[in-house]
Amino acid sequence: MDRAALASFLRRRREALQPEDVGLPVGARRRAAGLRREEVAALAAMSTDYYTRLEQERGPQPSEQMLASLARALRLTDNERDYLFQVAGRNAPASVPATTHVAPALLRVLDRLDDTPALILSNLGETLVQNRMAEALFGDKSAYTGLARSEIYRWFTMPDERLSYPEDDRDRQSRAQVANLRAAYGSMGPRSRAGELVRALLKASKEFAELWDRHEVGTRFADHKTLVHPQLGPIELDCQALFTEDQSQALLVLTAPPRSEADEKLRLLSVLGHERFPTDVRLG
Repeated sequence: MDRAALASFLRRRREALQPEDVGLPVGARRRAAGLRREEVAALAAMSTDYYTRLEQERGPQPSEQMLASLARALRLTDNERDYLFQVAGRNAPASVPATTHVAPALLRVLDRLDDTPALILSNLGETLVQNRMAEALFGDKSAYTGLARSEIYRWFTMPDERLSYPEDDRDRQSRAQVANLRAAYGSMGPRSRAGELVRALLKASKEFAELWDRHEVGTRFADHKTLVHPQLGPIELDCQALFTEDQSQALLVLTAPPRSEADEKLRLLSVLGHERFPTDVRLG
């Protein structure tokens, strides 16, 4: 681990970013250029003290997960991310689809979306980043680890995952989940993380095994769907997707027609945020 190189690189990348580059309000006039240390720490979901020690050539060696968070917070390109891992004494992530490093181009778009749910998914259905509206709609997906990071895996192994969709639409969603995974499997190969996911689901879910035998392939995100919120009830939304060039990541944006009932529910969702009410209370 090259502490001096790591500290210098983090400091220079932080100073090169402006608040508006990462979706933060500009606020009062700043004494120094770039982001503040506490802002980078918040974006990377780490303590300000820990980040400060890294810039001061102190502290323990960052984990690979922590480095991935820093790369995302600092909006690093793939080459910059690999350099960050190198100076931190870690092996850079393999250049394969479904990496946890989020494409900077998608992040720049996400940073500008605040009034409608938006999230970035890998081609294995892993939520890489979600804005506050997406967290309010779907819940915070960042706590999942291992295979459960994939919504495809959760769909077939965790019954509560299906509560976000009306019962009469769940069969269609099951087919779409399997078709998306087969597309990823085709591009990544049987020895990839997609292959690991397929093998685990073949053992865990009879439904998945039956759908897998259909050999349906697709990456369908853009459509009209109804999502069920615990307090607001059904919300009809249009879902549009913006893909990276290699199709390994997609930015999903969910919108509603102006002045529609769904639009009113999204406005209410923005106010409610993460508040939760007793399950027998239904708004709207």
